[in-house]
Amino acid sequence: MSITRIDPGPRMSEAVIHGDTIYLAGQIGAPGENVTAQTKAVLAEIDELLARTGSDKHHILMATIWLADIADFAEMNAVWDGWVSPTAPPARATSEGKLATPDYRVEIIVVAARKAR
Repeated sequence: MSITRIDPGPRMSEAVIHGDTIYLAGQIGAPGENVTAQTKAVLAEIDELLARTGSDKHHILMATIWLADIADFAEMNAVWDGWVSPTAPPARATSEGKLATPDYRVEIIVVAARKAR
């Protein structure tokens, strides 16, 4: 089975496709923005990457969300709930953890299936 790497760099690829499974790298928003703005930016980037790889948010299998401060859970969820497919919500985990810099408040990692071809 082939492996396709999207936007590979020296450290990572933005997405990797193996068979009909798509793995996205952790997506982050603009540093210094609030959680709402960062979450909106992250979800827009996820939409764009999934479109480039032959998928969409209705085909997300699993989402892992990292928050710099778990106190931001409700604020992030307010954006997520307006974005996620109500008929096809993915499995999801959310946790608090230090992100790459204190300017990042949210990072989302997604695994998705390709749309039927």
